[in-house]
Amino acid sequence: MSGTPALYSPNAMRAEKRAVAGNSVAAAVLVTAGKIVVGVTTGSLGILSEAAHSALDLIAALLTYFSVGVSDKPADADHQYGHGKIENFSAFVETGLLLLACAWVIYEAVMRLFYRHVEVEPSLWAFAVMLISMAVDWWRSRALGRIATKYESQALEADALHFSTDIWSSGVVVLSLALTLLGRIYGLNWLRVADPIAALFVAGVIVSVSWRLARRTTDALLDAAPAGVRAQITDAVSRVDGV
Repeated sequence: MSGTPALYSPNAMRAEKRAVAGNSVAAAVLVTAGKIVVGVTTGSLGILSEAAHSALDLIAALLTYFSVGVSDKPADADHQYGHGKIENFSAFVETGLLLLACAWVIYEAVMRLFYRHVEVEPSLWAFAVMLISMAVDWWRSRALGRIATKYESQALEADALHFSTDIWSSGVVVLSLALTLLGRIYGLNWLRVADPIAALFVAGVIVSVSWRLARRTTDALLDAAPAGVRAQITDAVSRVDGV
């Protein structure tokens, strides 16, 4: 039955999708709050960029939570083709939010690299929050991905993709904190650039994710045919006698 949404009860499908989306919202609240606190207390742009990323993920998770509750509703007089496109629209909005975060992170990183120095204070709490964040992202990425595949949900798939890439970007921030700490211990001042560089890496991840989401959601909203389908149809028709 997996991968065949038509074989599932609409109510059961909606309930399961909303349940996993709701868990993602709860996790996003905790992760975002933790990153904001340690980002402000340590002065780390890398952590603050991750906090901005997580805050937008929280908004995206909320959008997904509400969109999956609407998308499975049957067609009605005002929506003759159903409500499925609401998930595509939710993913499209998510893309725009991510790009806004990216612009802020790049600006702040460039300022810290070339125009002003901000002292970063790595702490045990900073490492703990980032490592817990990576564990939570791994858990919810797997949970969302499983339900997304089961019900072919693009909104849940977009969230799962986000959280899987968050693991790598969080790992880079942890590495930058470790390098900053080593720089303070051994007097290696040049290692202070590790934090804004990590922030730029996070921005790069955001751009990559946003670009992939933008292409897929735009194609879905515009009902674009998959690449190569037109050629396959033409080839099949040309082999029919009398055509």
